[in-house]
Amino acid sequence: MASNKDVIRGTYEASPAQKGERLRAALAPDATWTEAAGFPYAGTYVGFDAIAANVFQRLATEWIDYRAEAHTYLEDGDHVAAFGVYSGTYRATGKAMTATFAHLYTLKDGQIVRMEQVVDSAMVLRALDPGA
Repeated sequence: MASNKDVIRGTYEASPAQKGERLRAALAPDATWTEAAGFPYAGTYVGFDAIAANVFQRLATEWIDYRAEAHTYLEDGDHVAAFGVYSGTYRATGKAMTATFAHLYTLKDGQIVRMEQVVDSAMVLRALDPGA
């Protein structure tokens, strides 16, 4: 059986099509996903469909070459932290950004039951602002 860290690592380190399928498989049906206050997609979403519609579909349509690349994973029992960098270009402004993130996961029986995002949202918001 894969470790909790391996479950999380598998959602980042795959092709774009595989990432979505791996995340769907890793999420508990009632998983909560919290995007940080101040981030453009801020809020808490429950279940894969809500997470996909409110976060991942928007990232795919509003950004060019949006990436979340994790470089470090830490595991402590049922908790896994992934640290990395977001990058991409916001379509509406043509502005590129890079921003550091930490994703804090809680797993139960090998499935994600909670994710909380910590992010340097100022870097992202600059890309959204046509006047900045």
